[in-house]
Amino acid sequence: MKNGIYTKDLDKNKANFEPLSPVSFLKRAAEAYPRRTAIVYGSLRYSYNEFYERCRLLASALSKINIKEGDTVAIIAPNIPAHLEVHYAVPMLGAVLNSINTRLDADTISFILNHGEAKVLIVDQEFSGLIRNALKKVENKIKIIEIEDLAVTKEVVLSELKYESFLKTGSKDFYPEILVDEWQAIALSYTSGTTGNPKGVVTHHRGAYLNAIGNMMAWGMASFPTYLWTLPMFHCNGWCFPWTVTAMTGTHVCLRKVETEVIFNLIRNENISHFCGAPTVLNMLVNAPEHEKINLPKSVKVMTAGAAPPPAVISSIENLGIDITHAYGLTEVYGPCVVCSWHDEWDVLPEDDRAALKARQGVRYHVVEGLEVMDPEKMLSVPNDGETIGEVMFRGNVVMKGYLKNNEATKEALKDGWFHSGDLAVKHPDNYIEIRDRSKDIIISGGENISTIEIEGILFKHPSVLEAAVVAKHDDHWGETPCAFVTLKEGAEVSEKDLIEFCKSNMAKFKIPKTIVFGSLPKTSTGKIQKFILREQAQGLEDSI
Repeated sequence: MKNGIYTKDLDKNKANFEPLSPVSFLKRAAEAYPRRTAIVYGSLRYSYNEFYERCRLLASALSKINIKEGDTVAIIAPNIPAHLEVHYAVPMLGAVLNSINTRLDADTISFILNHGEAKVLIVDQEFSGLIRNALKKVENKIKIIEIEDLAVTKEVVLSELKYESFLKTGSKDFYPEILVDEWQAIALSYTSGTTGNPKGVVTHHRGAYLNAIGNMMAWGMASFPTYLWTLPMFHCNGWCFPWTVTAMTGTHVCLRKVETEVIFNLIRNENISHFCGAPTVLNMLVNAPEHEKINLPKSVKVMTAGAAPPPAVISSIENLGIDITHAYGLTEVYGPCVVCSWHDEWDVLPEDDRAALKARQGVRYHVVEGLEVMDPEKMLSVPNDGETIGEVMFRGNVVMKGYLKNNEATKEALKDGWFHSGDLAVKHPDNYIEIRDRSKDIIISGGENISTIEIEGILFKHPSVLEAAVVAKHDDHWGETPCAFVTLKEGAEVSEKDLIEFCKSNMAKFKIPKTIVFGSLPKTSTGKIQKFILREQAQGLEDSI
């Protein structure tokens, strides 16, 4: 290192350098606020002292069955206390946490368990039947630990080894050694690919630590939040919020199922200050029965990410008195790491204009070193004109290590010194980015690029539309034209002609869907609309106009 006089006798040692790991947040919380409530689950309450002790017990118990650095520990469970505990106990040992999507089918779970070489699988008994089928195709030997819950009807007994009993085999005096390398893997998360096997995204301690801090900075989260777990912890490790909330000595309010009545009751009864959710969850809340939404506090904040939320959904959520922050990210960048940071001068704008601004993805988190919209061939940034489309790219400490056992995909994703997201966006004059589509979803009609997200946003404005997805349909003359698939709200009636007329009055003529199909939309296990299925269905349909 060339740093002149500042290198002589000024070396790293244990006194002045310690690798970053989000595990440290729990120890600090337990030291500073041991009696403060850490976890709420129904009538169950754990203090931070109890939370820390339970995590050490679990880590100790795992070490006694020879789980060590680099071993994979998988869990399939809803947002219950055990799911929070593994986010600390597993990385305490230098082991790697693989939180598995509970909505996957048995074959996909089998692939994940084999590919990740899981040594231990912790299973909530709600999913014991699913896992029994998955284990039939698992090649490696896995120790099964089953979580019992009185809220769940027991159908299948997977293991005689129960979670609470397993904790008792650990030692309260177990304090693991300091992490040696912050580049060590902390988690293995599988992408929800629409075709083929999912890819295993490997993230590290340093990135998890930094993005946990990035969350609190981007959201302006103060100390002692009360956080409702509507977002699945298997989604990019709950977008790093198992670590963020603990860093702020907040209260984790656990939730087994996402049900609107339960959510609204918890918001009122537990004084919820923050929660996260995909736009589909926000849409559920907006369209819940009116009696469920009465007397909501006006201090609730929600962070949404995933598919871009239509401005109409943003307006509806804020009309409930819930303040929305729009973020953006991917599994490969630890979840959200881009945020639509709000400007005070926007407060005076009309509601529709405010919602349109908030629907933009925004600017990079403080902990992201590089965010650009670039021409992927020339690797040059697009102009800040709000019109030129390029690919969103990231650089910095919150980019994954790579894809497990997939060197080719890793090199492709990280080529030229940037992570290539596959998302297409524009960059506005104020440096805020706005997603226009996935690269595979953009419609090219008569040489014009058409954003499916833009059309979907217009369709969402119609009072009868619950969900909408737009895909390209082959056209002999134009090459491609938009085809819309629409789910109507319960009891709503609207014709294809009505919706097309509505589009005509709200968008340029060449963007208007030529065909509209009504019905439910196919979705992945994570709730993402499977547009590849819709594209297949769109072929062969007759145009409406």
